[in-house]
Amino acid sequence: MTAPRLPLFLMLAGLLGLAGCATHQPVSLYQLDSGNPAQPAQSAGMAVLLGPVVVADYLQRETLLQRQDDGSLQGSVDGRWAGSLSSDINQLMLRQVAGHLDSQRVVLSPAPTSFSPDVQVLLTITRLDSGASQPAILDAQWRLIDRRGQVRDNRIVHLQEQHAGSTASQVQAQGVLLQRLAEQLSVTLKPLANQPPIAEAPRKQAPAPAKPAAPEKPKIPMASPIRTDMEVFRF
Repeated sequence: MTAPRLPLFLMLAGLLGLAGCATHQPVSLYQLDSGNPAQPAQSAGMAVLLGPVVVADYLQRETLLQRQDDGSLQGSVDGRWAGSLSSDINQLMLRQVAGHLDSQRVVLSPAPTSFSPDVQVLLTITRLDSGASQPAILDAQWRLIDRRGQVRDNRIVHLQEQHAGSTASQVQAQGVLLQRLAEQLSVTLKPLANQPPIAEAPRKQAPAPAKPAAPEKPKIPMASPIRTDMEVFRF
């Protein structure tokens, strides 16, 4: 009675195995493309402190998000970020800015205590996404603070890049947007390399110690003539 059922059981097990393989498709991992920035040669070039770089909360995840036609975001089913997207953005911007400025003195925040920057870049990434039928879009804002603590530039940037529709082309387009952002930022940074040095405040001289007062000499009463009513007669 049970023998005829054995092939049917094996068939069902095989179908379930195939279904399991179909649902566990390999997922591709992606990183942002930093392009081919020039290798900076100047060890004494412009000193730039890059950061803090703030990335929008919705990008703080491994899932590669896809922008839909209605504006909503959905996680990609065939792609993930290979690591931290924030770290990728930091490294891409660092390499690009250093290459454009030809300076080895571009560092990420927090900087070493001995590092004295010519300018600090406060960068915020508020949007970086794309979709199969949506272009890659980057929204960002930067503030440049010179060595005196004064804001030298404040700019809001909106960039857009078309792509072929595949996940790989979308990631490539997002990398291109960040490269363009770094190029625009570098153009704004270059004039700040020739800042005059900060003059040191003149040191106040310590007041000279007060000389001890000389002892007062005793006052001698002055003799005053004495007048009398007597008259002197001469003969």
